[in-house]
Amino acid sequence: MVEERLTEIALNHKAKTQSLKKEQVRQKFWVGLMWLFGLITVLILILVVGYVLVQGGKAINWQFLVTPPKGGLSGEGGISTTIGTTFYLVGLTLLVATPLGVGAAVFLIEYAGEQSLSSKFLRSVISVSNFAVETLAGIPSIIFGLFGYALFVSTLKFGFSLLSASLAGACLVLPTIIRTTEEALLAVPDDYRRGSLALGATKWQTLYRIVLPAGLPGIITGIILSVGRIISETAVFFVTLGGSYRLPSSIMDGGRTLALHLYYLAMDTRAFDKAMGTGAVLVVMIILINLGINLVSRKLTAGVRKVR
Repeated sequence: MVEERLTEIALNHKAKTQSLKKEQVRQKFWVGLMWLFGLITVLILILVVGYVLVQGGKAINWQFLVTPPKGGLSGEGGISTTIGTTFYLVGLTLLVATPLGVGAAVFLIEYAGEQSLSSKFLRSVISVSNFAVETLAGIPSIIFGLFGYALFVSTLKFGFSLLSASLAGACLVLPTIIRTTEEALLAVPDDYRRGSLALGATKWQTLYRIVLPAGLPGIITGIILSVGRIISETAVFFVTLGGSYRLPSSIMDGGRTLALHLYYLAMDTRAFDKAMGTGAVLVVMIILINLGINLVSRKLTAGVRKVR
């Protein structure tokens, strides 16, 4: 009887050992597969960026960077004014979209839930708002361009200008900022809020001094995504910015972003060498902006931790 029991225990131990080995092999397989997918993604990024930089670098020189493009379809000149217009548009668009997006997310996460408990109407409004954000995120960019042309360019008489383009661009990136800010606020532990309120802080003080600083990295991530979307977008600004090769002197003047200039070079003038050069500058600009914003995010986060 004792021998049978020992044999049974040994068989169970052997079965568990084999099962554990199978699980370890399965885990190593899936981890290796995830690493493979990650490496493939990085490789694709390196190939795309490397090809653009190598091919575009042949057309880049100091004169190309500091000379404005010439009018018409000649493809002559440089890209100086398009770089300036791109920075103007990014700044003005974020100036409009960031307060609206962050404010909407703060309301939906921090205030809407409490207020909806006492009002069926508010619950309906919040539900419609969430549905609207999801819908806006899936609308093609050209629709935002047509909307911007119909409302800002034609109806409000802003014309083809930085103002029209930035307002249309703000509508485009608003869902991204709202959703990323919501996720950043949801990631902040509720203990932070309860602890602050327990110490006598008001709702606004808790939000301003505790919740928003803790969610700042996620909020900045949404802004980074929005910057990349604005810089690389063409459809929206094709029908709202106007396409002038001159540098805007006010928000009511038109212009041409790097991405839009790249489209003109590739499709209208067939100046593919300068198109590749413009693409290389565009890629480098996106990388530098992302690195700069990440650096600022780290410093701000470090400052918040020191204060705590």
